[in-house]
Amino acid sequence: MSYGNYPSLDNVNKVLVIKLRHLGDVLLVSPVFNTLKRILPNAKIDTYIYKESYPMVEGHPCLDDVICYDRNWKKYPFFKRLKKEYEILKKIKNNKYDLVINLTEGDRGALAAKFSKAAIKVGFDPKESGIKGKRKFYTHLIKNCPTPRHSVEKNLDSLRRIGINPTEEDKEVKFVIPKEDEEYILNLLSENGFEKKGYILIHPSSRWRFKCYPKEKLLIVCKELLKRKEKLIFTAGNDDYEKEMISYLEENLSSSSVLNLAGKINLKKLGALLLHSKSMLCVDTVTLHMASSLKTKGVVLFGPTSEINWGPWKNNQISVIISPMFSCRPCGMDGCGGSKISDCLHSIQPEEIIIKL
Repeated sequence: MSYGNYPSLDNVNKVLVIKLRHLGDVLLVSPVFNTLKRILPNAKIDTYIYKESYPMVEGHPCLDDVICYDRNWKKYPFFKRLKKEYEILKKIKNNKYDLVINLTEGDRGALAAKFSKAAIKVGFDPKESGIKGKRKFYTHLIKNCPTPRHSVEKNLDSLRRIGINPTEEDKEVKFVIPKEDEEYILNLLSENGFEKKGYILIHPSSRWRFKCYPKEKLLIVCKELLKRKEKLIFTAGNDDYEKEMISYLEENLSSSSVLNLAGKINLKKLGALLLHSKSMLCVDTVTLHMASSLKTKGVVLFGPTSEINWGPWKNNQISVIISPMFSCRPCGMDGCGGSKISDCLHSIQPEEIIIKL
């Protein structure tokens, strides 16, 4: 047994990286792909993710294949859903992976690792959570860091556990924008009288409402920016409350220097908008991680979530704004006492944001 119980990687020809989580979580796994390709240049590297997260890894130069789990299967009758689950596990097993790395704490990723029959199976120590005996699904357990640690580094701990040490170059997050999506955005900007590096992109919402900044205060920020002759482009997800938030801003600003693209563009086009923006403003959501990857300048607002765990990565052009008045943050709760309203986020004043943009 070697020091650290590191396995031999001499016979590793096929690797599967599992990350069954949300968009931003998946994007922050790309340094794992980078590192694996450097260490195992001839190996086939695949990933297993949720279907909606596919744009986060699409086009990554280190990936060979993407296996997708469609969460809409959960709506199927029991036996139809079971059939879909089995088909995924069978595919993973038939692919005959030599190394499987599960970066997800849930049972589905653990079962995929177990069924893979890979010689080396790496996963975070579940302790007593989930399926009974889940610790035995893995050959190598990753210890969870008890102190705040960026998600990128936590993911890379899976490689450190088996004797692979990433370089600083490995740690870059890669978000690939197809040429056609960039051209679409450049044409859209031109058609609406906007220029490259001539607008501020504002993405003020998240699928988690407790991470959203109050629209009334955001309106004050936007009015001040318009006074400075800035042009603003608003983006948001497809949820009704997100689009309603942008509609509120648009209606109260009533300016030709405002363009509302909420719910109208895909993630790759959002990336192109970030790439060509002068600056951006967002909350703790996938937009931040895309901006980190694309080296976009900007401002991000953090409330109950941790800026150490989820803040800008290798991009010192993004300013983080938090409220220092609350000793309880970051609590990770869905609003104070579960109220869905986060006082620490709502207490940030418009002028604190304006001076950073």
